[in-house]
Amino acid sequence: QVQLVESGGGLVQPGGSLRLSCAASGFIFSMYAMRWYRQAPGKERELVAGIGSTGGNTNYADSVKGRFTISRDNAKNTVYLRMNSLKPEDTAVYYCNAVRTTDYWGQGTQVTVSS
Repeated sequence: QVQLVESGGGLVQPGGSLRLSCAASGFIFSMYAMRWYRQAPGKERELVAGIGSTGGNTNYADSVKGRFTISRDNAKNTVYLRMNSLKPEDTAVYYCNAVRTTDYWGQGTQVTVSS
């Protein structure tokens, strides 16, 4: 059974940091590119960051470049999103996504940036 389980979300003040984790099981994690998406209320889901299967290639949305870092540990079947200098506009549900010939989605974790 394929599972992607996100964790690490929560309430943080502007300027703060969070690290999201996504633990994968039920498929060969090291063969999949991984992505983080987010969806704010009333908005479309948007791609935040992506990383290749070996971790060698990363890409970011312009809105998060320089503040967010995606990484992965294939030995632990986990992908991470380190988020620094958080802004209120980063508030959203964050989802991880595994991509190959098929793709899989997690259930999401809420990130709220507010004072």
